[in-house]
Amino acid sequence: MNASYLRRYTELPALIYMLSERRITLLDPASWDDSNDSHYLELYRDKKKLKSVLALCFTQADETYHHWRVFAGGSGGVCVRFKRAPFLAAMKRQSGLKASAVNYLTMEDIRGHKIAVRDLPFLKRYAFQHENEFRLVYESKSDSVPKLDIELPLSCIGRITLSPWVHPALSAHVKQLLRSIDGCAKLEIVRSTLISNAEWKKLGETAS
Repeated sequence: MNASYLRRYTELPALIYMLSERRITLLDPASWDDSNDSHYLELYRDKKKLKSVLALCFTQADETYHHWRVFAGGSGGVCVRFKRAPFLAAMKRQSGLKASAVNYLTMEDIRGHKIAVRDLPFLKRYAFQHENEFRLVYESKSDSVPKLDIELPLSCIGRITLSPWVHPALSAHVKQLLRSIDGCAKLEIVRSTLISNAEWKKLGETAS
């Protein structure tokens, strides 16, 4: 884990929107794959009598195969590495927003644990602990909204990594497209070598 960064695994269309509009988007968690997780956010909304609860997930972990395959699978996946301190400072300008690391509990833990309503958005089963998740949660008692765009200074972005499955012959064109977006010419954009790294292979060849 690198405490200086937060990573967001997503898809190329979401990245293009983020860069073009200078905004990052929180959505309704109802569509999340893990229904245990979305259920706790629904409970949080109901118990606090809120009109809206929206969320967005990041990881505090270094690059992993799991994150790519599950959250950004295929050639259109991307990973945005945010500079943690300036990114969170920018997010905190939005009223109604909470930011916290997720706390992972086993079934045994939660059976003997008195759950506080305030903790519901940041609890998850221990089987997911390797994801090392960090979460933004927006709540509103007055407005029912399906999404929330928060202003994002591009200076918060440290690096953009393209999918390890994007063909090397295409990655240069994707980088060119992204850098052609207004204000993005100097962004650091690389292609992941997680599943095919020339140096790793070369070092293996020195075995004797």
